[in-house]
Order: sequence, then structure tokens, then C-alpha cells
Amino acid sequence: MHDAHLSALEAKHAGLDRRIAQELQRPMPDSATMADLKKQKLRLKEEMIVAAH
Repeated sequence: MHDAHLSALEAKHAGLDRRIAQELQRPMPDSATMADLKKQKLRLKEEMIVAAH
């Protein structure tokens, strides 16, 4: 269960990386969208750290 939860968090984190990269490919990346995606990514990273311990 512990490993499955961490794996799920890592998958979501990777998905956010892809969404950020896609947004950056746009001619005019939306700054509000970028800020939201980065906040989500940071929250996931923090949750991953807690789940790993």
C-alpha cells in the first residue's frame, strides 16, 4: 500500500511535468495556469516526501 501510494504520487508528479512542458510550448504560456501547475507539483512533492518516510 505504501509503495502503491508513492508510485501514484510519482505518476501524478510526472503528469504535471508534462502539462508544464506543454504549456511552455504554447506561443503565450498562461501565467495563471503555470502558477497553478507549479503549486500542484510542489504539493505533490511535499506529499511524496512524507509518504517516503
